[in-house]
Amino acid sequence: MSRRIEIYDTTLRDGTQAEDFNLSVEDKIRVALKLDELGIDYIEGGWPGSNPKDGRFFKEIRDYQLKHAQMAAFGSTHHPRKEAHLDENLKALLEAKTPVVTIFGKSWTIHVKEALKTTLERNLEIIEASLRFLRPHVQKLFYDAEHFFDGFKEDPDYAVETLKRAREAGADCLVLCDTNGGTLPHEMVAIFKEVKRRLGEGPFGIHAHNDSECAVANSLAAVLEGARQVQGTINGVGERCGNANLCSIIPNLVLKMGFECEAGKNLSRLTETARFIFEVANLSHPKNLPYVGRSAFAHKGGVHVSAILRHPRTYEHIEPERVGNVRRVLVSDLSGRSNIVYKARQFGLDLAPEDPVVAKIVEEVKKREAEGFEFEAAEASLELLMYRLMGEPKQYFELLGYRVLDLKPAQKNTSVVEATVVVRVPPGVGEVEHTAAVGNGPVNALDNAIRKALERFYPHLKEMKLEDYKVRVLPGTPGTGARVRVLITSRDASGQWGTVGVSEDILEASCQALLDSYTYKLYRDRKKKGGR
Repeated sequence: MSRRIEIYDTTLRDGTQAEDFNLSVEDKIRVALKLDELGIDYIEGGWPGSNPKDGRFFKEIRDYQLKHAQMAAFGSTHHPRKEAHLDENLKALLEAKTPVVTIFGKSWTIHVKEALKTTLERNLEIIEASLRFLRPHVQKLFYDAEHFFDGFKEDPDYAVETLKRAREAGADCLVLCDTNGGTLPHEMVAIFKEVKRRLGEGPFGIHAHNDSECAVANSLAAVLEGARQVQGTINGVGERCGNANLCSIIPNLVLKMGFECEAGKNLSRLTETARFIFEVANLSHPKNLPYVGRSAFAHKGGVHVSAILRHPRTYEHIEPERVGNVRRVLVSDLSGRSNIVYKARQFGLDLAPEDPVVAKIVEEVKKREAEGFEFEAAEASLELLMYRLMGEPKQYFELLGYRVLDLKPAQKNTSVVEATVVVRVPPGVGEVEHTAAVGNGPVNALDNAIRKALERFYPHLKEMKLEDYKVRVLPGTPGTGARVRVLITSRDASGQWGTVGVSEDILEASCQALLDSYTYKLYRDRKKKGGR
């Protein structure tokens, strides 16, 4: 039995049917090139007969030289009331000029009768005629047996007959589709075994949806039963509950099951690819995704951290670096000395578990988390706190005071927000700077005013930009008197960092997070130059 698996990605087609997942033609080209770098074998670029955007994509992607992947155009069998050579959908597939074409046809009798509004025999003719028409014009021809598993459960003889017709017409691979995503792994195995008994060994593929949370498990089970092509999407995006997640399937196949695929040679690029594609789609990457999520190798409980300090395998099923991810230790009110020591080492601080300052840091972190602070996404604030408790505060300026005025003219739906600040650089004995700035809202005005004051002394602060700003109302006091937590993500050319502030006053909480962000930027720049 061959151990080689072909990976077929449909992020650009099936993936874009997901709610909120949208890609322009330019986006699709960027994603296709990234998938090619990863080593994906087939990239399904879209359905050229369904919309002008996909037609344009196939035309423009021809200007790029892919290193490994082959482009595939996707479409359906011909219309029941037409002949194959007159069908616009099939013609559009050929006009895409891709080396691979994938078409789907009906396997389930209810779809034949209710969706196509035709007879069972006519559907078999449609499948065969469509594939025979396409066969001479493409290098590879794949047949997706839509709703195959549901169809097999209802009428196994007919479902298998659709596969026979597709094979006789020249399909290079018969892809069994769990289109509704309701098949369970034990059913998948039983049906695959019966299909092989009736048709022989294949070649077969699997296309699973995740409506019962089994898409990855079903895909792996199908491979064990002889499937040699696996279809799915990056991050599991897709209609309804999504498609089989290739970011889980590929490492499972390669690292756990001993199979080979081209993308398996580039596993260290997997996390980067997964996050890149969501960045292009302007979506937040889910933290809890296996292998590639930010939390996939994150440790919070003190017992866990203590164990991974001795041996990472105690709480990690693989080394995160193998899939391009990193180990993270979180600091929270659950933290013990092990978490603090681990984070300190990450920050370049040499603290021993028995050092009295470790106990002091643990106590302060727990106290602040009880007040509403959260350091898991604000590690810059945590690092600055550690230095302060060690007696080495990173202080480059002092905010002496600020005032924010929000003027709203009575007759106009506009506002003018002005912030005035007074800062001293350096703290204690330095020069006092008094300045003002306007902004789009009070936080933006305050940010602009503080920057304006500090940039006179630290011009490189201009490199820094605020990338994300989140406010969370904390439980406790009800209504408008509640405390709020502000999380700010900032970035410069060399990376990003997070800071946090908490107060009953949203402006005060924002100011705390902003001050930590400026301070951390100045500290990082000094550190690069060998200073403090």
